[in-house]
Amino acid sequence: MNRLQYETSPYLLQHKDNPVHWYAWGNEALEEARTNDKVILLSIGYSACHWCHVMEHECFEDREVADFMNAHFVNIKVDREERPDIDQVYMEALQNMGIRGGWPLNVFLLPGGEPFYGGTYFPKGRWMEVMAGVVQVFQHRREEVEESGRSFVNSLNTRDSDKYLFGKTSDSSLYTKEELSIISEKLAKDFDAEDGGMQRAPKFPMPALWNMIRRLAGLTGDPYLQEHLEFTLGRMVLGGLFDHVGGGWTRYSVDSYWKVPHFEKMLYDNAQLMSLYAAAAARSDPQGLYRWAVDLTYAWLLREMNRPKGGFFSALDADSEGEEGKFYVWTLDETEKALGADAALFTGEYGIVKEGNWENGNNILHLEHLPAQWDKIRESHEKLLEARQKRVSPGLDNKVLTSWNALMISGLAERSRTWGGDYTLASEKLAYLNRNLTFSCRNEDGDTALGVFHQAGERKIPGFLDDYAALIQANTDMYSLSLEEHYLETAEQLCWYVLANFYDPDEGLFYYTDVEAEKLISRKKELFDNVIPSSNSMMAKSLYFAGRYTGRTSYTEIARQMFARLKPLTLQDPQWLGNWVDLGLLLSAKQVEVVVTGPDYREWVRALQKQGTSAATLYFGADNASSLPVFENRFTGKNTVYICEDYSCRRPVFTLEEALAGE
Repeated sequence: MNRLQYETSPYLLQHKDNPVHWYAWGNEALEEARTNDKVILLSIGYSACHWCHVMEHECFEDREVADFMNAHFVNIKVDREERPDIDQVYMEALQNMGIRGGWPLNVFLLPGGEPFYGGTYFPKGRWMEVMAGVVQVFQHRREEVEESGRSFVNSLNTRDSDKYLFGKTSDSSLYTKEELSIISEKLAKDFDAEDGGMQRAPKFPMPALWNMIRRLAGLTGDPYLQEHLEFTLGRMVLGGLFDHVGGGWTRYSVDSYWKVPHFEKMLYDNAQLMSLYAAAAARSDPQGLYRWAVDLTYAWLLREMNRPKGGFFSALDADSEGEEGKFYVWTLDETEKALGADAALFTGEYGIVKEGNWENGNNILHLEHLPAQWDKIRESHEKLLEARQKRVSPGLDNKVLTSWNALMISGLAERSRTWGGDYTLASEKLAYLNRNLTFSCRNEDGDTALGVFHQAGERKIPGFLDDYAALIQANTDMYSLSLEEHYLETAEQLCWYVLANFYDPDEGLFYYTDVEAEKLISRKKELFDNVIPSSNSMMAKSLYFAGRYTGRTSYTEIARQMFARLKPLTLQDPQWLGNWVDLGLLLSAKQVEVVVTGPDYREWVRALQKQGTSAATLYFGADNASSLPVFENRFTGKNTVYICEDYSCRRPVFTLEEALAGE
């Protein structure tokens, strides 16, 4: 075994038996490179990554390859989910080299950590050539390599506002009707009218983008946006991207048809998609399809991702028994054996055939439309699940990541908000995060500040910006369900800490890492939204909601200023700034607060929430006491509703019927 045997990350432990003398990232490895003047070979991946497994098998398990790596490099393995800060820096460096990013990410660094060459997946022959070339240039063209490294470091440290030319003007933080039309037209231009989603392959679900389009459709009343949204949501459920048997969405579809999934399942995708589908169902749920998908995903979450000690696990591998997708696909014989007399209906609807609709006689469960006998099909799903549970399960990544868990808590909260019912699971998981993933620390003024842990197995790493942002949002979401004010107290403490330790007043944005974090060659900011929204857009939205709930107008003002800086970019390319656009839509909507006091406040708030349609409308409730500014002088001793719009309040009403009419 190599040094990785002492780690807790499932990804690093996958490599502990490699003949490569791997180090984990840390002082020991970095000092080894500096002392012996060796190139660092930095290899980054994650446990559910299929091509990471392929390269491990072809290269890192091979003795010839390992001998060369051990002789010439200090070899460092990094779990990108454990250290996203390192991944960010060197992924951007690779892209600055003109190379398309992805995982595994393999980058060659000078002994001081400066990158000078890299790539993603390499088969053995090509990998040996690349390594030999790197050794040659390092030994014989050292000055050129060092100049290249300095150049990449300078590029990495260019201010984002200079790189992307934003923040030069004081744009309004509100969208005009004309600007909303521009955004709608730019989005619609790239819609895939044949198969849903955007015109590209592979296709990622991109929940933040579709959540923004959902809100944009509601705000503008554009029927085409709503129609394409519903079409896309239907295709993402009926296609192979979604696990019809056990629940949960896979990471992406390799084709443009949503048919062939990349089979790994990530907690963050399922968290955001649960939120998206539950919110969409509040307006329209064709034949109950969205609720079926959300409820089946909830069952999967409890069955396969629930950590008894607290929190949720991170991911399920794409592979089992060394084969991609083996756990999820079916042969005709397997299907007929499991379903018996019901097999003909099921195989006919799903197009399951002897030769397979995918590879090696295997069939992916994929529908083009909702079958007429859907209830009967769902009974067959249950039988197939029972049979599938006897198979060898894919590998589980048992890390508990604050941000991904917080996203799932928000998803669970949205599920409860749409369909009612118990939200105990969400509150228990959030209590675990708030209790066990926090620590007290001291800032330089001696005040106690709240910090967040980013937990990997039993190892705890100080939190990153997305950890804080998602946890703030989870706490405000739970207040909106429970009306328990301690959630807002926690959210406010977290906001305070982030502003003290992550904020860059010069650009008006947030760094990804804490000021006390390990110093890398560059301290980065995340701006562009992707499969997960950028940590800056998440933080801006969290400040918006935290500020409005707590009455801290300074928080909402920072959120407004952040959006105003990025607004010109959102008009240029709304697809990759979807969560920023969504914040702009919230800011541009009527800012309404509905305050309910009196003994029946919980029932009245639920009734008003059920009728309300705008996320920019916030609901507050308390019986006869509260520390929140919005309740000041508003306890009358009887049920009372106050509705305030854009800081102007109507007269109070004292019956639920009047309040519902006013909403």
